[in-house]
Amino acid sequence: MTVAADQMRDFVGYGRNPPDPRWPNGARLAVVIVLNVEEGAEPSIPDGDPATEIALTDGIFGEVPAGSRDFVAETLFEYGSRVGYWRLSELFSERGLKLTVNACAQALERNGEIAADIRDSGFDLCCHGDRFVRHFLMTEDEERAAIARAVESLTRTVGRTPLGWQSRYSPSAATRRLLAEHGGFLYDADSYADDLPYWTAVSGRPHLVVPHSFTHNDNRLATAKLGTAVDMYEHLAAAFRVLHAESARRPRMMTVSLHSRISGQPSRFEAVSRFLDLVGSCGDVWVAGRSEVARHWIATHPAEGGR
Repeated sequence: MTVAADQMRDFVGYGRNPPDPRWPNGARLAVVIVLNVEEGAEPSIPDGDPATEIALTDGIFGEVPAGSRDFVAETLFEYGSRVGYWRLSELFSERGLKLTVNACAQALERNGEIAADIRDSGFDLCCHGDRFVRHFLMTEDEERAAIARAVESLTRTVGRTPLGWQSRYSPSAATRRLLAEHGGFLYDADSYADDLPYWTAVSGRPHLVVPHSFTHNDNRLATAKLGTAVDMYEHLAAAFRVLHAESARRPRMMTVSLHSRISGQPSRFEAVSRFLDLVGSCGDVWVAGRSEVARHWIATHPAEGGR
């Protein structure tokens, strides 16, 4: 099997000598917090899909027969957009902290209030696809069209173009090339491979990757890998302590991923608030939008030789 150059696996990365990010104002750790807004863009029978999406909800898999609407799962998604998003948005706005909203375009088409809040608050905007669907199941033409629709839609609803891209779970083999072909993206976040941004090459040209996190992610709660908000706080706090300590000699980046229908629930919200207290107790941390990190990396560590 022939593997394209931009899909070659890299097990070495920065190795023993990671670059000094030189984060702004002498910060030793950058913290990026991402809120995934997927509600209203998920597969559903009313939208012509064969089944109700139940992923990352408190619904019970298999309880409702295949092909029937699962109104529990549907309304858990609706809670995320009706209540959960606002609980989290207010927390970040009150503290004056930058939040990266990883938005599916159809979700914002169906909720102009959230689109306006992203616009008015100045939250960072990343494109999470047209719908909350798996790009690795699309044909190349389908994926190309989905990327174009998503960018056009978000530009229209929010009033600015998304600067980053992140697929649901995994990109396809063509996603990165199609993003470069479309143009306008500073980065993609379709990687979990590092604690720092890194350059790769796509079609012979440099392309920036700002890694996401599947570990520092409230999906741990929705999949019962973690039980309570206390567990989630300890999970995030442990990662923060390790990265903050390491950053005394090698500055790092920490990414946290949240979902409105998960961390927006009252029983889980406290974990986010407590984690922000911990972050705020350290004066040498830069809480940044992911596009801010990308711009900083481009300016401070420009690509060399397309990589």
